[in-house]
Amino acid sequence: MSALIHVDALRYTYPSGVAALTGVDLRAGAGESVAIIGQNGAGKTTLAKLLNGLLRPASGTVWVNGRATTDLTPARAARVVGYVFQNPDDQIFHSTVRAELRYGLRRLGLDAGQVQDRIAAAAELCDLQDVLEENPYDLPYSVRKFVTIALVLALRPQVLVLDEPTAGQDLAGLDRIARIISDATAAGQAVLTITHDMEFVAAHAQRVVVLAQGRIIADDTVQRVCTDAQVMHQARLDQPVLAQVAAALGAQDLPLSVPALARWVRGD
Repeated sequence: MSALIHVDALRYTYPSGVAALTGVDLRAGAGESVAIIGQNGAGKTTLAKLLNGLLRPASGTVWVNGRATTDLTPARAARVVGYVFQNPDDQIFHSTVRAELRYGLRRLGLDAGQVQDRIAAAAELCDLQDVLEENPYDLPYSVRKFVTIALVLALRPQVLVLDEPTAGQDLAGLDRIARIISDATAAGQAVLTITHDMEFVAAHAQRVVVLAQGRIIADDTVQRVCTDAQVMHQARLDQPVLAQVAAALGAQDLPLSVPALARWVRGD
């Protein structure tokens, strides 16, 4: 597996003196989906901003597709690492959804036909076909979130970073986000999902990285991380319900799903 993201001994301290990351090592390869979890202040969003060049490391190195982010402008890094902000209102600034999607594509130097094709594809993935001429700020928060996801998807970055994508979503929105992640990894992108939604992690993650106080305290399969009560306690996170059941049954390596646990109990 080729490493699209390679983080080595990464440290970052804010001007206020707060140490956000204190020695982080991380790899993410093409076609891999990684959930990054941890309480507020654990360093998750800081890590995301370091990955796409919005912040520069105090020490250590971030490589994206073999190049150090310190050798790239933020605009150039963003072409490789597409970052969907936690708050969509921090990423939207055009008067229509179509204009929002078109802006980044034009900066790639694409012709008009390519731009329209990418807008149509991203709008379909995010179910935005009927609101392309709407002002994003007139749309509900959950839909604005999909506008920002679509504008990043349209750029087709090699790495996709989703910061709290499930916030404010209903079941249909959660399913759509899961499909977007699945389609992206199938296409060879690396996807890093920053989330507090432990039930979404249990249902859809394969690999989970746990941050606590600026350090990675676990990096393993979703089954092993979510059933590890000590890790969850250290990170101040609640175990998903299915993980609690699996841990109680001693079935930590099983998929975290009702059918899988039921088959285990029956001895199938």
